[in-house]
Amino acid sequence: MKHRSKRRLIWLIKKMTADEQNDAKTSKTEEKEKENNVSTTVSKPKLGQPSASEDSASPYPSMELCQQIHKLVVMAFHDESDDGKKLLTKVLTRIRDELENPTLYESVESTLNVTTGIWSVENLSAKKESNKEMLQSLDAKVVEAKESAGDMEVMDARVELARFAAKSLTEDEALDAYDKLLNLPKVSSGKKIDAVMESSRVSSFYGDSKKASESIDKAQKMATEGGGGDWDRRNRLKVYRGLQKFLERDIKSAAAQLIDCIATFSCNEICSYQEFIVYSILSNLLHLPRPQIKEKILDGPEILSVANDIPVVIKLVQSLYDCDYKTFLNAMVEVEPILMGDRYFQPHLSFWMRELHILAYKQFLDSYQSVTLQAMAAAFGVSVDFVDYHASRFIAAGRLSAKIDKYGGVILTNRPDLKNAQYRETIQKGDLLLNRIQKLARVVDL
Repeated sequence: MKHRSKRRLIWLIKKMTADEQNDAKTSKTEEKEKENNVSTTVSKPKLGQPSASEDSASPYPSMELCQQIHKLVVMAFHDESDDGKKLLTKVLTRIRDELENPTLYESVESTLNVTTGIWSVENLSAKKESNKEMLQSLDAKVVEAKESAGDMEVMDARVELARFAAKSLTEDEALDAYDKLLNLPKVSSGKKIDAVMESSRVSSFYGDSKKASESIDKAQKMATEGGGGDWDRRNRLKVYRGLQKFLERDIKSAAAQLIDCIATFSCNEICSYQEFIVYSILSNLLHLPRPQIKEKILDGPEILSVANDIPVVIKLVQSLYDCDYKTFLNAMVEVEPILMGDRYFQPHLSFWMRELHILAYKQFLDSYQSVTLQAMAAAFGVSVDFVDYHASRFIAAGRLSAKIDKYGGVILTNRPDLKNAQYRETIQKGDLLLNRIQKLARVVDL
């Protein structure tokens, strides 16, 4: 009996040891699987994912709200449907509840020439007083930090004040708060760049394109000369510069800036990824050669990821690439309301529609030495008079190298000789240079 109990005890000890080893192996396997899952999720970030510096950026002023206010202004003159009333209620309610900005609320109602009563006069006055008290409290916090804390605490207090001003106060008060932040003696160049970019958004929100451009130029100078521009800040700054060039109608420069940032876009505080893709597509459509349109736009993986969300824009590009000009003109009609409702496109809407029209005419005429007006009208699905009217305007403006034989009903293309044009330009510049040298020589002789 003793031997049996002893053997059973030994067997139990061995079994417990084996179970413990199996449990240890199982736990190690589970830990490895978790690590693999984590590494897998980290190595495949989503497109348009916020970056570290964007997470620290202020969400105010909200550029999404700015876009909605722009749509309200456009609807006030072009749309009388119920959608405008719903959007108006949504925007004013958000200004009241989230931003708590009575000045902006009054400005929107004044611009639209409406009185909704969503925010009563008494509550508006009370909120203005409340915001003044909050501003004084934040000022006192800055003073207290200067007296009893360090430079970091002073900077944090200034940042809090500036962001409150951007959210709930006027444009001038917000810009003044950011100027005071930038004038602090010990602020890192990276923090300064963030503050300047936020101040540029304040100017852009209120439609002051000149100040916004100056702020972006200032941030660019800090990033290149001050050494504070890490990769993420430089990348975000490129998006800011591209969109500002867009507003200034420097489309070629904007196109180069925007197409470079598609794969690394992280500026959700200034526009959504879908909006950014639309800006990139249309700006590059005017300037990219046809093979690159296929490579960078139609077959671009980042653009394909959101293609289902922007079917009209993709239809516009695809029809141009396929030389389906009738579909292209129809797509132009469908894309016009999208451009009208966007604050970057709308100020230059006639320019965009004209350039898209010229782009299609150029591509069509490049295939012919001569073509009848009837054939061109059939290709575009319009009347002969329509083609004649628009083509004659583009030719007179020097945008199309062609001439119209009205009697024969034919358009004759006249492709410019680039070498001869360069030769003539060189001769003209040489003559100007010789004339200036001669004038300078006379002055020296005297």
